[in-house]
Amino acid sequence: MLVVADTSPINYLVLIQHDAILPALYERVVVPPAVLTDLRRSRTPAAVRAWVAYPPAWFEVRQPQQELDVRHYPKLGAGEREAIALAQELHASLLLIDDADGREAAERHALAATGTLGILESAAIHGLINLPDALARLQATTFRARAELFQALLARDAARKKQG
Repeated sequence: MLVVADTSPINYLVLIQHDAILPALYERVVVPPAVLTDLRRSRTPAAVRAWVAYPPAWFEVRQPQQELDVRHYPKLGAGEREAIALAQELHASLLLIDDADGREAAERHALAATGTLGILESAAIHGLINLPDALARLQATTFRARAELFQALLARDAARKKQG
């Protein structure tokens, strides 16, 4: 399965040391050049910059042939615009993106999208991670989401464990 990723999911999965779930869930992850640039910025955490300096074989950078016009998507950064365009071009199964405006734009382009929390939940369903531990690690970073989202994920995880 081919997925296209924006910066945030890669960044946070590397920070919580769960980047290995990406190839386990999706096989191949493609990012546009603007995402690679974001991951290399000086303000990006050192662990992420070190990771992207020697990326794994399943991580690929590709330039989209077309880009979304910034005038039509003023709230999106270059990474989000390129990731959406690339996901469309490659007919990606999924777009990994956290930004709410980016997810809304992806939906308008008929792209299936999920964010870091969705990736972690999927990994937990597949038995790849302990979700409560992963969420605790994520909350120790700069990642921000509503408390209700974390609570809902933990409740679903607990319900699955009770059934299984």
